[in-house]
Amino acid sequence: MTPDSQRKIFLAALLLLLVNLLSVSARSKTPCEFPAIFNFGDSNSDTGGLSAAFGQAGPPHGESFFHGPAGRYCDGRLIIDFIAESLGLPYLCAFLDALGSNFTHGANFATAGSTIRPQNTTLQQSGFSPISLNVQFYQFNDFHRRSQIIRSQGGVFGGLMPKAEDFSRALYTFDIGQNDLTSGYFLNMTTDEVRAYVPELLDQFKTIIKGIYDQGGRSFWIHNTGPVGCLPYVMDRLLITAAQVDETGCATPFNDVAQYFNWKLKEAVFQLRKELPKAALTYVDIYTLKYDLISHARKHGFEHPLRACCGHGGKYNFNAHFGCGSKIKVKGKEIMIARSCKDPSVMINWDGVHYTQAANKWVFDRIVDGSYSDPVIPLTMACHRR
Repeated sequence: MTPDSQRKIFLAALLLLLVNLLSVSARSKTPCEFPAIFNFGDSNSDTGGLSAAFGQAGPPHGESFFHGPAGRYCDGRLIIDFIAESLGLPYLCAFLDALGSNFTHGANFATAGSTIRPQNTTLQQSGFSPISLNVQFYQFNDFHRRSQIIRSQGGVFGGLMPKAEDFSRALYTFDIGQNDLTSGYFLNMTTDEVRAYVPELLDQFKTIIKGIYDQGGRSFWIHNTGPVGCLPYVMDRLLITAAQVDETGCATPFNDVAQYFNWKLKEAVFQLRKELPKAALTYVDIYTLKYDLISHARKHGFEHPLRACCGHGGKYNFNAHFGCGSKIKVKGKEIMIARSCKDPSVMINWDGVHYTQAANKWVFDRIVDGSYSDPVIPLTMACHRR
């Protein structure tokens, strides 16, 4: 046997040994038992925050699952709902919802229209929420402190609060950033100007993660942002040239900015791992999945990938003046003109801005096992550091 052959056999044996050791190590880790979820974000994960503060998202929102409005800008469940289901937890109540809320298993601080960076406009002026990520953190901070005071007092209200130890054992989920990008464009900024403030956004994001870590948070599940250039409300409102449209029909400049944001977000998560040694931070690539779903819609069982299910007119069935559920008066009688499509289960986009329950479920089914995560770790193991 030649020296070269011996070396190859040795390397093969060493590789096999390493694989076996890694396999044993993976099996030795027990699944995480998350007693609660604390969620931060925008409309992609809002389960009733904006509705509680500024008025309910009316019919036909919620029709496919809740059979009526449920605080979600969707026909049914969101990815965060499927996350809760998979962990055996109830759907998250919005922190801002004072009616019938039970916070035993966590709370949702997300509100539709939220941004990482505070907006200098009102909701009526821009459509973006004043409840930015720093405000959501202030709410969490207050909730953390006061919930334990209420719990110590006992009674009915005390029983609706999480246990003190649940804050360190909980899963902290994030899905925010999309509105930071679109808000810049809606203020007539150029692509270069939007890109320029992305590092500042991520600095603010890291500050929030560190703040939660300082309060005992250890397990973080962080979604990147989706392909905003494929959303009807972006393509309808922002001018682009034919050369800026890709083969799927999406606007390339806006998707390029989203990918830049995601690249910087991944860098931020990597840096946080160095600075927060006890934290388990999982970065989840939502962008790749959503773009694959849109660009290969028929292959995945969906139709009209760039068209809203619930809307009124236009190329994308989207009209900024007549959003999903809009009504007009005809001879003194209210008539809904922005209705739901016949079958939301085969549509990807719900209302020009958000995804349908079916699309949310499709995405969730592919992230739950960790296939699109860094590190490659399933949701049920997200408390383990790499």
